[in-house]
Amino acid sequence: MKKNVKLALFEYGMITFAAVLLVIGVYFFKFPNNFSFGGVTGMAIVLSAVTPFSAGTINFVINMALLVVGFLCFGKEFGAKTVYVSVLMSLGLSGLEKYFPMPHPMTNEPVLELIFAIVLPALSSAILFNIGASGGGTDIIAMVLKKHSTVNIGTALFLVDLMITVAACFIFDAATGLFSFCGLMAKSLVIDTAIENINLCKYFTIVCDDPEPICDFIHEKLTRSATIFEAEGTYTHHKKYVILTVMKRGQAVQLRNYIRWNEPGAFMMITNSSEIIGKGFRGLN
Repeated sequence: MKKNVKLALFEYGMITFAAVLLVIGVYFFKFPNNFSFGGVTGMAIVLSAVTPFSAGTINFVINMALLVVGFLCFGKEFGAKTVYVSVLMSLGLSGLEKYFPMPHPMTNEPVLELIFAIVLPALSSAILFNIGASGGGTDIIAMVLKKHSTVNIGTALFLVDLMITVAACFIFDAATGLFSFCGLMAKSLVIDTAIENINLCKYFTIVCDDPEPICDFIHEKLTRSATIFEAEGTYTHHKKYVILTVMKRGQAVQLRNYIRWNEPGAFMMITNSSEIIGKGFRGLN
């Protein structure tokens, strides 16, 4: 019970942090520059230019409408985390708009602001994806399409984002439109890179004569496990042992240093891996 409570607190703490990053990136860097590279926030920027309503207000209305659609389509199955992120983000943008108005961009460097407008929301999306949550908005549209149609979701959402970006070229100026196109092209790349780095683990293949000291260190100091099997050297035909184990980055440094100083005869191969599924890693707890 305590473990479940701690896990829930950790997850919602990370979700809150991700939502704050998203709000900062959108409000302070995306909204003032009219960067419209897709999503509900991009739609809100475009619509705010042709209606008397602010981007924050339009974003709030669209997100709440999509939440209603989500509940109508999925009922109790609709994710609590998605609801939490959508509400937190919408309220955050509306609150900042009221108490910290941004009548113009923070700096005179649009390229610098575009970088922050891409990186902060992308990092937020990567954190949410890693926890199994979503930012709501167009993710809800994707969920509905997946349930009720055979449409290629990725293509459909990309076309929606592309239309929003094209609209920015006509509603604003050419420079804003081109910046928005850059944001659209870079967004997915940055999200994928961020997810890969968050999940990065080290996969060890260790060939040694005596596996016990190494396995004891893995069990007692690093609280991890390993797989071991017998092998034979092709040159000497001596009996060897192969240890397979996976570590988080901090643990990997400790294991590497231990083997280097205490088992200098061991042979190590260390490989980066961003997709480890199993107990103690992603997928199972």
